[in-house]
Amino acid sequence: MPHFTVVPVEDRAQSNYDSLEGINWVDYRETGRGYPGHQDTVSSDGHGNHKEDSPFLSNADTATKKTDYYDRNLALFEEELDIRPKVSSLLSRLVNYTNITQGAKEHEEEESAEVSRRKTPKSPNMGSLMGVYLPCLQNIFGVILFLRLTWIVGTAGIVQSLLIVLMCCSCTMLTAISMSAIATNGVVPAGGAYFMISRSLGPEFGGAVGLCFYLGTTFAAAMYILGAIEIFLKYLVPQAAIFHASDPHVGDSAMLNNMRVYGSICLSLMAVVVFVGVKYVNKLASLFLACVIISIVSIYAGAIKSITHPPEFPICMLGNRTLVRDLFDVCAKTVIEGNDTVPSQLWKNFCAPGNMSSAQCDEYFSQNNVTEIQGIPGLASGLIRDNMWGDYLQKGEILEKAGLSSEDVHGAMESFGMYVSADIATSFTLLVGIFFPSATGIMAGSNRSGDLRDAQKSIPVGTILAITTTSLVYFSSVVLFGACIEGVVLRDKFGDAVNRNLVVGTLSWPSPWVIVIGSFFSTVGAGLQSLTGAPRLLQAIAKDNIIPFLRVFGHGKANGEPTWALLLTGLIAELGILIASLDMVAPILSMFFLMCYLFVNLACAVQTLLRTPNWRPRFKYYHWALSFLGMTMCLALMFISSWYYAIVAMGIAGMIYKYIEYQGAEKEWGDGIRGLSLSAARYALLRLEVGPPHTKNWRPQVLVLLKLDEDLHVKYPRLLTFASQLKAGKGLTIVGCVIQGNFLDSYGETQAAEQAIKNMMEIERVKGFCQVVVASKVREGIAHLIQSCGLGGMKHNTVVMGWPYGWRQSEDPRAWKTFINTVRCTTAAHLALMVPKNVSFYPSNHERFTDGNIDVWWIVHDGGMLMLLPFLLKQHKVWRKCKMRIFTVAQMDDNSIQMKKDLATFLYQLRIEAEVEVVEMHDSDISAYTYERTLMMEQRSQMLRQMRLSSAERDREAQLVKDRHSLVRMGSLYSDEEEEVVEPPPEKVQMTWTREKCEAERRNRSNAPENFRELISLKPDQSNVRRMHTAVKLNEVIVNRSHDARLVLLNMPGPPRNTDGDENYMEFLEVLTEGLERVLLVRGGGREVITIYS
Repeated sequence: MPHFTVVPVEDRAQSNYDSLEGINWVDYRETGRGYPGHQDTVSSDGHGNHKEDSPFLSNADTATKKTDYYDRNLALFEEELDIRPKVSSLLSRLVNYTNITQGAKEHEEEESAEVSRRKTPKSPNMGSLMGVYLPCLQNIFGVILFLRLTWIVGTAGIVQSLLIVLMCCSCTMLTAISMSAIATNGVVPAGGAYFMISRSLGPEFGGAVGLCFYLGTTFAAAMYILGAIEIFLKYLVPQAAIFHASDPHVGDSAMLNNMRVYGSICLSLMAVVVFVGVKYVNKLASLFLACVIISIVSIYAGAIKSITHPPEFPICMLGNRTLVRDLFDVCAKTVIEGNDTVPSQLWKNFCAPGNMSSAQCDEYFSQNNVTEIQGIPGLASGLIRDNMWGDYLQKGEILEKAGLSSEDVHGAMESFGMYVSADIATSFTLLVGIFFPSATGIMAGSNRSGDLRDAQKSIPVGTILAITTTSLVYFSSVVLFGACIEGVVLRDKFGDAVNRNLVVGTLSWPSPWVIVIGSFFSTVGAGLQSLTGAPRLLQAIAKDNIIPFLRVFGHGKANGEPTWALLLTGLIAELGILIASLDMVAPILSMFFLMCYLFVNLACAVQTLLRTPNWRPRFKYYHWALSFLGMTMCLALMFISSWYYAIVAMGIAGMIYKYIEYQGAEKEWGDGIRGLSLSAARYALLRLEVGPPHTKNWRPQVLVLLKLDEDLHVKYPRLLTFASQLKAGKGLTIVGCVIQGNFLDSYGETQAAEQAIKNMMEIERVKGFCQVVVASKVREGIAHLIQSCGLGGMKHNTVVMGWPYGWRQSEDPRAWKTFINTVRCTTAAHLALMVPKNVSFYPSNHERFTDGNIDVWWIVHDGGMLMLLPFLLKQHKVWRKCKMRIFTVAQMDDNSIQMKKDLATFLYQLRIEAEVEVVEMHDSDISAYTYERTLMMEQRSQMLRQMRLSSAERDREAQLVKDRHSLVRMGSLYSDEEEEVVEPPPEKVQMTWTREKCEAERRNRSNAPENFRELISLKPDQSNVRRMHTAVKLNEVIVNRSHDARLVLLNMPGPPRNTDGDENYMEFLEVLTEGLERVLLVRGGGREVITIYS
C-alpha cells in the first residue's frame, strides 16, 4: 500500500488574495514519488490556478500523534486514516481557522518586513457597524449629493426626482440582496465583486465584469477629483482660476481648462499619497466620514431652522429672469445718493453710458421691473407645490420663474451674461445617469470580509442597513430641497443667483461653509479611497492570470503595493479629468457600475436556478425572481441614462469576454456558467436523441484513431491536421487512442497520453474531445472506442484511421490484422471510414494551395460521401483554391456520353461545382504482370504462413513477447497482439521422448524441402487474379489522369468475407494506390449523406 503524509499548513498572512476559497487545502502526496517541494502544501499548475487536491484540512499534529490513527476503535478504517484526518482533527482545525486580514490592511502591515514577521495575524474583530455599515455610508454618500441633487430636484421636480432616487436605490437594494446571498455562501477574499462574479459565473464573465468594475472605480476617482476641484474653484478660492473668460458666451471653456489643470495636479498629489503609503489613507478615512455626516446633519438642521427663521438669500429678478447676483451691488435700476437718483450698477450693465433719460438700454431691461424674492423661503412657505413638477431646459436657456409678470421681448445678446442660464441640455434620462453614482458603493462591506468577526452575518445586515439609510436621506433631501428652496435657485447649478454660494450650503446651519468645507474633504477622501481600491482590484485580476496582457500589473513593491496598477489607474483617471465635466463623467461610471451590478444579480439567479450542491447561502431572504428583477433594472437604467454609453460598455465587456475565452488561461472555479452549460448540453442531447439527423444536416462527426509512440508522442499528427481541415471547427471530433495493458497499472500513462493528445489537438487547432482507453488487446480497445465513444445523439458517424505503413516488411501479421479488423468493425457499426494514405505528405494548416485539383474517383455509390468530402475540405483556406474533378468509370455496355450528361445534371442539382469526366474501361486480357504480381503475393502469404508454424519461429516470437512485456510500452493501433496470447516458455523444459515422437519430428524436418518446392510450383487462385487485374487497371487509369492532383479520393473496397484472404486484401489496396502522392480511401456508412432537395 502506498504511504501518504499530511503536511501542516503554516497559518501566515498572505498578501496574495489568490488563496481561492480562503482555506489552505492540503495536497496529500505519495512519498514514494519523491516530490522535491514537499513543504509546498498547495499544488499549482503554474498559472496561478490552485488545485484543490483534497477537500480536507491539514492536521498540524500528524507527526506527533500518528499513533492516534491506529486507534483500536478505528482499526477498520486505518487505511483511510493514512490519507485522511479523523473527524475530531478536522473539526478542531475548522474551529481554529481564522481569516487573515485582507485588502489595504495587508499592505499597511507589511510596509516593514521585520514588523510583519514579528506580527501574528490579529483575529478579525469588526462588527456590522464599523466593518460594513460605516464604510458603505462613506462610499455611497458623495459628491452628487452636495453638488448636483438640488439641481436635479429643481430640473426634474420633486415627483420625478423621487422616481429617479427610487429607481437607483431599488436597483442597488436588489443587488445588495443578491450580493448578500453570494457573500454568505462561503468566504469572500479581497477582490469583492470581482471575486464573487468570477467564482459564480466563470473567468470570462469575471474578467470582463472585473475590468468594468475597475474602470468604474477609476472613473469614480476622476469624478470625485473633478467634484473637489469644482468646489475649490467655484466656492472656496474662485480667484485661483488660471484661465478667465474674455467673452461670457464662452465662459465654459475657460472653466473646463481650469478643471483640467487643477484636476491633473490633484490627481498627481493623490497618487503620490497612495504610493507613499495606504496607512495614511486609512487613518484619514474616519475624518472624511465625519465630514460627510456633519454636512448631512447641517442640512437637516438648516431645514428645521428654516421653519421659523429662513436664511437671508435674496434673489434679484428682472421680469421673470434670474440675474447673476455678484455682477452688481444693489438689486434696483436706480439708487439714491444724497438727494439725487443715480443709475445703479445694474443700470450700467444693461445701458450705454450717458444721461438716464436718453440712454440706450437693453429692450428687455427697459420694459421689465427689477424685483427681489427670497431664495430660501423655508419649510413652512408652501413652496413644495411650485417645485412638484419639472422644468427641463435647453443649453443656454435663461432660468425663469413662473408667476412673475414679464414683457416678452428679446434682449440684446450683449446682456446675456447678466442672466443665469443652463449650461447643458437636460432630460430625465440624463439626470438618471448623473444621479446613479450617488447610489453606488454598496460593495465596500464585501471587500472587507476578512476584517469582520462574522462576515456572513455582518455583510447582509450592514449593507442593507446602509442602503436603507442612504435611501431615506436621499428621499428626505429631495422633499426638503423642494419644500425649502426657490425653484430658480434649485435649477441654478453653480449658485450664481445666490452670490455664487453652493446652493445646498444656503440651506445649511450654522453656515454655508460647513457644507463647502465638509463636501470638499469628503470628495477628496472618496477620490483617495477609489485610487486605493482600483489598483488592488486590477492587481487581483492580474494575479488570477486570466488576462495574459495584464500580468505585469500583478507585480508591485516588495510589500505588495500595486505600483504598476497604480500607474495605469492614474493614466485612466487622467482621461476622465481631461473630460473635465462632472456631468459627462458621471454617466460613464454609471455604465460600468451598472454592468457590475447586473452580473452580481445574474450570478445569484443562475446559482439559485441551477440548485448547485455548493449553493448554501446563510442569507435566506433572496429569490431568483428578485435577482432577475434587479438585473432587468440594471439593464434598463443603462439604456435609460445613456444608450450609446451602454452599448460601448457592453461592447468593451464583450470584447474582454471573447479575449479571455480565446487567449486567457483555462480556469475551473466551479462557476455557475459551467453548470448552465451542463444543463443546456443535457437538454440538447435529450433533444438529439429523438431520431437520426436528416440527410440535409448530415456532416461527418469524426472519431480519429491515433497512434502514440513509446514516448507518448503522437506518431502521425497530420491525421489531426486533416481532421481540423475537414471539420473547420464544426460538428463533433473525438480523438481516440488505445493503450495496451491493465487499467489498474496504466492509469498514469492514460493521463499522460491524454495530455499529449490534447496538446497536439491545441497545436493543430482541433476543437473536440479526447478519449484514451486501456485494453488488453489493441483491437479490442478500438472496438470499444467505435462502440462507446460519444453520448446520446452526439455520436461519431465517421472513423478516420491511418494506413499501416511497413506491413509488407513485417513478418508479424498483427501489423495489418488490426487494420482490417477495424475496417470490419466500422462496416458492422454502419459507420463511414476514411483512410488517408501517405498522410505525412498532407498539407499543414499553414500551407496554401493556390491551384491544383481534388480528384474524386466515383466507382461505386457510397451515399454521396465522395461528393461531400471535397466540398467540406474546400471550406478550409488550405484547399479553398483547388478545383474539384469527378471521374467515373464506364464499362463496355455503358453509354459514356449519357453518363457524363446525367452526372453533370446530378452535380448541378447538388449545387456542387466540379468538372465531370467519364473514363471508359475496355475489356482486356489479363497481363503477365498481373499474373506474376498475384503469384508473388500468394507465394509470400504461403511462405509466411509456414514460417509462423515452425517451432523455431514460435520460440523466437515467445522470447520477443517476453522481452516486450518486460518494458512498459504503448500498444500500436496496427501491430496488435494475436488473438492467442503466446505464453513464454519455461527456462527448462523436461520432456520424455518416445519412438513415435522421434519419428514424427524427423518427418517434419524432411518435409521442409517439399514445402519449399510447393511454393515454386504454386498456381495463383483465379479470383485473386481477377481482383489484381482490376486493381492494376484502375491504378493505371487513376495515375494517368490524377498523377498531379493535390488529393485523390477513391472508393475503398470492402475486406473479404473469408478472413483467409486478409493479406491479399492489403496487397490489392497497395496496388490500387501505387504512384499517388496523397490518397484518401473512403468507405460509406450505408446511408445517404447528401441530397438534391432544399
